[in-house]
This record gives sequence, C-alpha cells and structure tokens, in this order.
Amino acid sequence: MPDRFGYPMSATIDNRKKSSRRALPPTHQSVTHKFSINGHEGYLTIGLFDDGSPGEIFIKMSKEGSTLSGLIQGFCRAFSLAIQYGLPLTDAVERFRNMRFDPLGITSNPAIPQATSILDYVAQYLDMEFNCLSREASAA
Repeated sequence: MPDRFGYPMSATIDNRKKSSRRALPPTHQSVTHKFSINGHEGYLTIGLFDDGSPGEIFIKMSKEGSTLSGLIQGFCRAFSLAIQYGLPLTDAVERFRNMRFDPLGITSNPAIPQATSILDYVAQYLDMEFNCLSREASAA
C-alpha cells in the first residue's frame, strides 16, 4: 500500500542489519586532561576500553549551565555512542577537526597551540594521544 506520496510502505521493519554496541565495563581506565581555549577552561575525560582505545568522552566546561556547556554534553553523548557502535576514531577526528566557533584561539597546551573550537581541540587531542591519523597514514 503506498503512502500519501505514492511510495510503497513496508509492513515490517528489518532489524537484521542493526549494529551492536561495544559498551565500556562499569569500571574502566580513563584519561583526564585540563585545557583552556582563549581563557575558557575545561576538562576532557576519555574513558578507555580494555585495549586502550577510547570508548567515551566527557567535557566539563567551567561555565556550567551555559548553552555552550549543554551543547557540548550532547556532543559527547553522540560522539561516545558513535564510537561504541563502530565509527572509527579516525573518521570522527577528521570530521570534527577545524570546526569553527567560539571559544577559539590560543590554548594552554603547547602541543596544540591553536584551536578553532572546543571540538577542534578535542579532535586534535585525540589524534595526538591516540595517533588516529598518523597510524592510518603509516599503514597506507
């Protein structure tokens, strides 16, 4: 039976292609990193799988309750679920690098002197700590 636009409607939903989630154990290792971008301080916590790869991220900004803080929390949840469902960290790093929005500018990390946003900083940090792009380039 077609829908109101004339497209055929399926009576059943096919769930056979559903991905499985690789959840972190209740107790796991993590790395916490303090950072500052143009005077905006925050903490990045990366929960690790047993093999040492990232399984979740949390970002706590100093201005709690702000719109930015709420949006960052939503990003962290979506990012964590994406990598738990199999998005390669390399792909995530590539997509979030060079995103541009405030705060941006000079950082407190000498290894990452500039960031164009908090998400750009996180992508650069993940790449630096977990060699996402470097490993892929050397494997090619």
